[in-house]
Amino acid sequence: MTVVRGRVWKYGDNVSTDLIFPGQYTYTLRDPDEMARHVLENLDPRFAQEVRPGDIIVAGRNWGCGSSREQAVTALKHAGVSAIIAKSFARIYFRNAINNGLLPVICPAAVEAIQAGETVEIDLRTWIVRCAAGEFPFAPLSPTVLEILQAGGLIPLLRQKLGVALPEERP
Repeated sequence: MTVVRGRVWKYGDNVSTDLIFPGQYTYTLRDPDEMARHVLENLDPRFAQEVRPGDIIVAGRNWGCGSSREQAVTALKHAGVSAIIAKSFARIYFRNAINNGLLPVICPAAVEAIQAGETVEIDLRTWIVRCAAGEFPFAPLSPTVLEILQAGGLIPLLRQKLGVALPEERP
């Protein structure tokens, strides 16, 4: 993953984990694909039906505030979202995104410039977000974070490093 490119869905400030993944499903849904069918349904009812693999969310300040539920990342990832560009993230959401292999990018200037529906590019070689309005630099992610993201998340990385097969990979 050196360049991530996708169509934009744009949202505002303080989008909570409850808006991302409705709390009513927290203890009833376990299948990530089923979670994806309910993602953002209380904020943008058309999202789950219209999102395409590789799409990117662009958001305001404090994306993922509220409870620390991991389903708010899992549902987006399984819906096909490849990255989130935000003015800022709630601390726990930011870490949950990394741990689950969903690219979080903090770039307030890009958020201001990007329009819903356009295609944007996140270049992890040059640390630049490219959109119709121009190029916007963002702070590089650490090599450790990049390694986790490249592996698809922390658990896949640890399994890879330890040589532990996933249950479905065992004979």
